[in-house]
Amino acid sequence: MFKNRNLLPLLLVLLLIFSCSNHENTGESKLNLDSEIDSVYQLTPDQANKLAELPLACMQTEYPNKLGQTIGSGDDLGEPNTLHPAFYGCFDWHSAVHGHWSLVKLLKAFPELEKADEIRMKLAENISSDNIEKEILYFMGEHNTSYERTYGWAWLLKLAEELYTWDDTLAKELEQNLQPLTELIVNKYIEFLPKLVYPIRVGEHTNTAFGLSFAWDYANTTGNGKLMKSIEKRARDFYLADSDCPISWEPSGYDFLSPCLEEMDLMRRVLNATEFAEWMTSFAPQLLDINFELPPGMVSDRTDGKLVHLDGLNFSRAWVLFGLAKQYPEYSHLTKIAEEHISYSLPNLFGDGYEGGHWLGTFAIYALDR
Repeated sequence: MFKNRNLLPLLLVLLLIFSCSNHENTGESKLNLDSEIDSVYQLTPDQANKLAELPLACMQTEYPNKLGQTIGSGDDLGEPNTLHPAFYGCFDWHSAVHGHWSLVKLLKAFPELEKADEIRMKLAENISSDNIEKEILYFMGEHNTSYERTYGWAWLLKLAEELYTWDDTLAKELEQNLQPLTELIVNKYIEFLPKLVYPIRVGEHTNTAFGLSFAWDYANTTGNGKLMKSIEKRARDFYLADSDCPISWEPSGYDFLSPCLEEMDLMRRVLNATEFAEWMTSFAPQLLDINFELPPGMVSDRTDGKLVHLDGLNFSRAWVLFGLAKQYPEYSHLTKIAEEHISYSLPNLFGDGYEGGHWLGTFAIYALDR
């Protein structure tokens, strides 16, 4: 149950939040996390309850909503709940999907959550076989075959992977209900990747390395060799010759993913240890320096849906650095940078507006689970 030291920033922050809940919120972040504290905490049910509130509050909240659809005629118009009966809440489709992942993740670790019954009921209501059939029909439509490519696809496979590894009766039912859509997304990856001549190197949804990393995790966990082979080939084609990634140019103003770090996150998966060490020597040798610095992304206005992306960047950078340090101890000094990134953004998570609240909880959970 999340028993690694990378949870320390979260636990300290949440303890402070709970202990100060009766005081007025000034809107200022004054938390000072002492990096020299040696106590090892475990995530408690009370703290998990707090995190669960974020996706629970929006998974069946239909509006505001950003559909992102291409309309071929008036027949394509519909309410979000009609077009996407499984994943219509949390502002957009991909946020709804990873909101469901968040609740599955927390329930696996803490089946005694205060709202466990409500969460299980809502998961069952949304991920029904009928709803998934309608989701598939949307993807099969003439004008939306590339819908949510590849960001939403990646989170769908992450949800499928989480259900696959959850030994629970409900999980098995949900996994079976979701399976036709999971298979459709897997096939879309396999069909699309050979057609993608160049990778997409941006800090937002369409980042190719991110989309391949989560798809790799699903394929690796479930033993889907065909998908793994397809991802490995394209990862090598796209990135193996890369060098001198300009990480000092990051972040861009709307980033919630780091182009350089997401590429590392993928390549540490697909390359063996010798290959990866050689590749990193050319791609980002400065990360081996114990004095390497990478300041967190600064957020100037958390009511702006684009500017608050940088909180997500801090969480996604953290999960990449935690994963890298866990796999290769020579990068263990990077955990301090990861913790600094989390410490900057986490105190603002629970008082955040809907612009960040509908999705940032997922990023925080994933970062802290690394």
